[in-house]
Amino acid sequence: MRDRPDRPALQPQQRLQILFICSRNQWRSPTAEKVWRSHPQLSVRSAGTSPSARHHVSEEDLRWAQAIFVMEEKHKSRLLAEFGRILEHKPIHVLDIPDEYQYMDPDLVAELERSVGSVLGIDGDTTP
Repeated sequence: MRDRPDRPALQPQQRLQILFICSRNQWRSPTAEKVWRSHPQLSVRSAGTSPSARHHVSEEDLRWAQAIFVMEEKHKSRLLAEFGRILEHKPIHVLDIPDEYQYMDPDLVAELERSVGSVLGIDGDTTP
């Protein structure tokens, strides 16, 4: 995993605002949003970089996010090209998860729990 600046600090009673990004906001980033949605320390959203994405990433999404997770290096490059000034002080984590999974694929879920949990220093298993 690349681009691991210091972990964002979580304060008691504070929820870290996380934005997950892939290309079309169809499989990977919506899966990440669902996996992490019920975590008590996080508030999450997802978006895509493609103009045809279900939810195209917006300036508002990026301003809201305290940390951004992209599935591939190309997503980071696209964000920086389009929104460079907004992203100057935002941590962007490249997960290196290729576009070869369907929504909620068990392997994708496991990879997201491991990789995002590792960056944030939290457990991805939020089920009772």
